[in-house]
Amino acid sequence: MYLSTLFAAVIALVATTASAGRHDAARSRAGKQEMVRSHSRSRSVVNGLRQRSAEAQPVISPKLFIISMFDPEADVWYADQELNLLARNFTIPGFSMLFPDAHFDYGRRRHVPNLPNELDRRDFYGHAHITDLSLHDAEINAASTLTALTLSPQFNLSTTYFLIAGIAGGNPHLVTTGSVAFARYAVQSDLQYLFDSRQIPANDSTGYFPQNADYPDTPDPSDYPGEIYGTEAFELNDNLRQRMLYLARHAATLHDTPDAAAYRRAYGYAPADQAPAVVACDSTTSNDYISGSVLGDALTNYTALLTNGTGHYCATQQEDNATLEALLRAAVAGTLDFARIVLMRTISDFDRAPPVEDEVYHLLYAQQQGFDVSIANIYRVGIAIVRDVRRYWEPTYRHGIKPGNYVGDLFNSLVGDVYPDIG
Repeated sequence: MYLSTLFAAVIALVATTASAGRHDAARSRAGKQEMVRSHSRSRSVVNGLRQRSAEAQPVISPKLFIISMFDPEADVWYADQELNLLARNFTIPGFSMLFPDAHFDYGRRRHVPNLPNELDRRDFYGHAHITDLSLHDAEINAASTLTALTLSPQFNLSTTYFLIAGIAGGNPHLVTTGSVAFARYAVQSDLQYLFDSRQIPANDSTGYFPQNADYPDTPDPSDYPGEIYGTEAFELNDNLRQRMLYLARHAATLHDTPDAAAYRRAYGYAPADQAPAVVACDSTTSNDYISGSVLGDALTNYTALLTNGTGHYCATQQEDNATLEALLRAAVAGTLDFARIVLMRTISDFDRAPPVEDEVYHLLYAQQQGFDVSIANIYRVGIAIVRDVRRYWEPTYRHGIKPGNYVGDLFNSLVGDVYPDIG
């Protein structure tokens, strides 16, 4: 009875997967294709029904926590048999129903002779190197999962580094498909007033106004929001980012395909029509899946506004500010170090059409061919980071890479040594 029910459920979900198809443009940036959702549900059924180990689960102190959003971003890590992130899987209360587990390697076992088996196991698991979880798409899911993580007694995160490693839409004036962007700033672009495009004021072109401001999105300081909630902008450790940029440029070879290159040529300007590159530029978060040059320019202006002209929008996604807010609250509580966060996004598609293409066609139907390239480059760059953390843990990472810039949110919640230069 039990097995027949399980197999029936899995077969039904696989059938759904087989019938679900989406265009390349719509399956990028946060995993909107039903095929991926069906695969996630199928894996969740198996995860939920499998037998759990009855042994006591020890506290885990990861060196690096990889944060994925959905299946394809995580699967590139699981395919690495040497890394072996599926060696151990713990279900964490409060994680997404579709992604209920944290996965981690066995780390390096320290042999301590003459210890009882239970103590030996605790030593074994407690020194795992690399851990991974999947948030599930969009802001609410991201904040909920990361809050559950930081409140879980399963983990000691006091010295853990976090690698946010996902795909994003890209601004063709700063990046191209397959490019790898490391952000200093994350800006929440949907936390604004919004008018319907048919009723926008005469002095506006996008419908967006910063909250309690008199003008539409511009980089002018006079347009700064009159009311803020604190999650609108975060700044990360730039010294850590510079190390990641160096690794990505010197220890990784980016993937590309002829099909992706062919679509890029339609833009006719750099860097959109160039090969993928590693870029230092910034990330915007919105639950709305935006597309088009008008909205893209609004994101550019709003990013510059909230970062006093120092931020440069290049990647649009649906999770980062929610992820960072959950981690910041844990940092305020003293359970993790906010200066140990790396925000890496690979570009799966463009946020606006090339000159020869209609915006609606570009979003809904165009075969941009950037999805597979961006997924591959998550791993190609990410594994260089993993290896660096493992190799240089003692001399470099254990005690932290001290930031030289402000690190935190708009409220200066962490009250560090450097005064905020955002807001």
